[in-house]
Amino acid sequence: MKPSKRASGLQYLWVTVAIFILDQLTKWWVAGDFELYESRIIIDGLFNLTYVHNYGAAFSFLSDGGGWQRWFFTVIAVAVSVVLLIWLRRNDVSFWRQNLSFSLILAGAIGNVTDRFLFGYVIDFLDVHYQGWHWPAFNVADCAITIGAVLMLLEAFIDNQRDPEDTQGKE
Repeated sequence: MKPSKRASGLQYLWVTVAIFILDQLTKWWVAGDFELYESRIIIDGLFNLTYVHNYGAAFSFLSDGGGWQRWFFTVIAVAVSVVLLIWLRRNDVSFWRQNLSFSLILAGAIGNVTDRFLFGYVIDFLDVHYQGWHWPAFNVADCAITIGAVLMLLEAFIDNQRDPEDTQGKE
C-alpha cells in the first residue's frame, strides 16, 4: 500500500518568494536611485524614504560591533531559516496562520541575510518620524518579519487545532 502524501506548509513558500523578490527589488531601486543618506519626503512630518546601511540587527542593534556581527547575524538567520523550513514541511497546509507567519519571517530573514552576504550590511530605507521622534529606518524584509511575528503571537492565542466536540467529553 502506497503511503498517502499530505499537503504541507511548504505550499506557503510562494509567499516567501514573493516577499523576498519585493524586498530585493526595493533595495536595488533605493541603492541605485538614491545617494547614501539621501532622504525624500513622502508624507511631510511623518514618512520619508532615506537610504542607510545597517551593519547591526533590528533597530541598528550592535551596528558598531566592528564587523563580527555580520557573520553572527548571518549564522542566526540561516539557522532560523532552516528551522522554519522544517516546521513548514511538518505542518499541515490547513494551519494557515502559522504557515503564513513562518513564510513571512523566512522571507525577511533571507532578504536581510542576502544583503549581509553580498554587502556586509542591510539596506534600509523606510523612515518613520513624528515631531522629533524618529524610528530607526527599516525595509520590506523587516516588515515581513514583524508581521510574521505578530501573526505567530496571534496564533498562540487562537487554538485552531482543537475541535470543541473533542474536549466536551474529556472534562
